[in-house]
Amino acid sequence: MKKLFVLITVLITLSLLGIILLQVSWLKNNVILREDQVRQKIDNAIKSVALELIQYKAQYATPYSGFYDNNLLLFNRGLHEMSRLNTLFAKMNQDSLYKKIRRSFNNSGLEELNFEFALILNTSMPKDPVETQSPGYKQASQDTIHNYSPGLALIAVPSGSTFENLSQDESLSVIALNYKKIVMKSLTGSILLAILFTLVIIAAFFVTVYTMLRQKKLGEIKNDFINNMTHEFKTPIATISLAVDALKNEKVLSDKTKMSYFSGIIKEENQRMNKQVEAILKASQFEKQEVELDKGPLHVHEIIKLIVDKFLLQLQEKNGKAELSLNASNDLIRADEVHFTNLVNNLVDNAVKYSKDHVPILLKITSQNINGRLILRFEDNGIGMSKETQKRVFEKFYRAHTGNLHNVKGFGLGLNYVKSVTQSHGGSIKVESTLGKGSTFVLEFPLDTGDKG
Repeated sequence: MKKLFVLITVLITLSLLGIILLQVSWLKNNVILREDQVRQKIDNAIKSVALELIQYKAQYATPYSGFYDNNLLLFNRGLHEMSRLNTLFAKMNQDSLYKKIRRSFNNSGLEELNFEFALILNTSMPKDPVETQSPGYKQASQDTIHNYSPGLALIAVPSGSTFENLSQDESLSVIALNYKKIVMKSLTGSILLAILFTLVIIAAFFVTVYTMLRQKKLGEIKNDFINNMTHEFKTPIATISLAVDALKNEKVLSDKTKMSYFSGIIKEENQRMNKQVEAILKASQFEKQEVELDKGPLHVHEIIKLIVDKFLLQLQEKNGKAELSLNASNDLIRADEVHFTNLVNNLVDNAVKYSKDHVPILLKITSQNINGRLILRFEDNGIGMSKETQKRVFEKFYRAHTGNLHNVKGFGLGLNYVKSVTQSHGGSIKVESTLGKGSTFVLEFPLDTGDKG
């Protein structure tokens, strides 16, 4: 069973890791694809604005009226002057150029993408070729990780045009700023869905493993319960069997005293078995919420005193005592007398069962009123509990390990029953314990307000 559990856990873990890796791979590929698509849109937007600027440059070029000037020097100087005047820089201000690029980006579905730009003169002259640039162009050109620049877009009058030789070639440089941010924004929905789907799978994995562990633990508890039940029933059955055999003896049959003695043993052991069966049935009924409580006004102090008196002989056998500090001015609650009596009985019985060897039992029971509630404390100087035991002490069938499987009799139902009764009366219970020093059970109950709830 253990090997099967490990195998299933390993297989589920590998499946989970495989699904997560596939999700990550899918997201990476999706990001790369979207980046390519955005870059393609940027390229197309810049090409579109470049074509528009070429048409603008050809359409609005300034003709030179001195083409037929006989002075060659003046003619060449005139051509140079005309080429200087027939540039976008000379005919279009920076704001107009920005608007054209912005409109082209918007038409390409890049409304949220910001950019920087520069207009560059294609010249071999030893001067700065940049005719104009936006304020952040220089800084943006240095960040090649987050920004994207497809290169220079040539702005030249088409070959064969009337103004071909009257205009200098220029280039447009556009830098798309932080374009990956747009990519991630467009994939936000897909990323969130992928993360959600992965979290659901991880949650399902942990729920599956938790369920398997719980089933494994329940299996162990069931086996322990069967072992304990077998041991608890085996002793009285064996005793009854011996008593029955003794009753068949002629000497016993003729002696009324011995008959009464062995009959009494059979009755006591039968009652003991009945109590054990009732404990199991009560625990089952509370778990299924099938118990009908007969609630009524109940003075808690009276019940505590009654139970302590019942255990007086057992305490004296171990040189022990019970100290009562019942200081609550109001001890009246609405409770089922039978079940509440059993609750107190179980807590006192636990203090006796789990006492230290050769150490006198000291059981302190206190009561007080806080914020309209009754607070009860059952404090003993017994063997105490470990942190692990404290976490599980109220579980059904759980029994604290004491080094000897059967040195403390019972099915591990006592404290589970106590918790069920406490909660069914609208109360709460917690345990405070130190291993080797003792345990304290703290119970809170609402006081009786006179309502018939």
